[in-house]
Amino acid sequence: MKIYRFPKKEQWAEIVERPRLDLTKLNETVSTVLNDIRQRGDEAVKEYELRFDKAALNELAVSEQEMDEAEKLVSNELRDAIILAHHNIKVFHISQRFVGQKVKTQEGVTCWQKSVAIERVGLYIPGGTAPLFSTVLMLATPARIAGCKEIVLCTPPNSEGKVNPAILVAARISGVSKIYKIGGVQAIGAMAYGTQSVPKVFKIFGPGNQYVMAAKQHVSLDEVAIDMPAGPSEVCVLADETANAEFVAADLLSQAEHGIDSQVLLITTSEEKLREIQTETSRQLELLPRKDIAAQALDNSRYVLVSTADEMMALSNAYAPEHLILQVKNYEQMAEQVVNAGSVFLGPYACESAGDYASGTNHTLPTHGYATAYNGVNLDSYCRKITFQHLTPEGIGHIGRAVELMASAEQLDAHKNAMTVRIKSLNLES
Repeated sequence: MKIYRFPKKEQWAEIVERPRLDLTKLNETVSTVLNDIRQRGDEAVKEYELRFDKAALNELAVSEQEMDEAEKLVSNELRDAIILAHHNIKVFHISQRFVGQKVKTQEGVTCWQKSVAIERVGLYIPGGTAPLFSTVLMLATPARIAGCKEIVLCTPPNSEGKVNPAILVAARISGVSKIYKIGGVQAIGAMAYGTQSVPKVFKIFGPGNQYVMAAKQHVSLDEVAIDMPAGPSEVCVLADETANAEFVAADLLSQAEHGIDSQVLLITTSEEKLREIQTETSRQLELLPRKDIAAQALDNSRYVLVSTADEMMALSNAYAPEHLILQVKNYEQMAEQVVNAGSVFLGPYACESAGDYASGTNHTLPTHGYATAYNGVNLDSYCRKITFQHLTPEGIGHIGRAVELMASAEQLDAHKNAMTVRIKSLNLES
């Protein structure tokens, strides 16, 4: 953990910089796998599943029998927790429904928008050491609310060809249409191009490792839309002298255990609190089962001591964190100053874990500084806004001449003529 004490503005670029990796070889591998899947479909997918996930698969789709088996393997207590989280996510995302209205821009000229769901979406859910069944809820629940007709989910199986049962239970609760035992780059390729088993989707959602992220960006160039560009997960905590050091340390470590490339940033106005948090972080780290992963993530992370609350917030906005936690006494006031962040957690009790699982907000968020331009997944992520306009003869009278003049000025004579013939038909020429 690198510590900066009262850094000058010139040092901020160094503080907010994310780890950068040479992805040249990675992109070559990704391109090779994707091209193979585009050409050979299921056959290629099964070969890559055997190579990467050590799973020999006869069928890629998860059967109803496997879904029923998963129900028996998940405890009632965990199932109830999943149902609670699904309810809260559903309530929050229902509140985001778009209500369009017709607007008269001139007499006889009416314009409006209609929200239409993307018909077929693909969800990628990581498995491995941390099977993210919570992400199923985060991605499938708003897709169902939006009205997506088909929700396709891909997730890697274990070496026995089985999917984590909690992922399957969450998928059934949140209304997923089809589930496939496919992980990594091959999952992105299958959903982007379509195979004999997997339908081609129009937009792909979901987190993943560097290979998955590279694959998503690759297919977004010419095949499908994606939710957002993304990198390793991150958190920024702002703490003043009133912050609870135990809480802050727990928040930093909950992020650090995501992966060795995760990043945490602490910004504080108190030297004493900085030392307390350091000590508490070291103590809690020793208790974690994923201690080695968290410890490596802390190597990418920074503690920063600044002079004022305004400086804390300015540095946070420059960092544009995926998660921002405000453990400060005037958190409501400081929240008004947030410009760049994916999701914000206010006060001592709003831990990042609440948003990750069950408060109702979405945990699929922009990372790597993309919060300067992107928002997290929400209901609009699954919709398109189609615009409509209707003109009456009176409307032609109000805007027709302006259209002719503008089209002529752009030297687009056919555009001008499309309006001119209507003006003539209505005898509106002056």
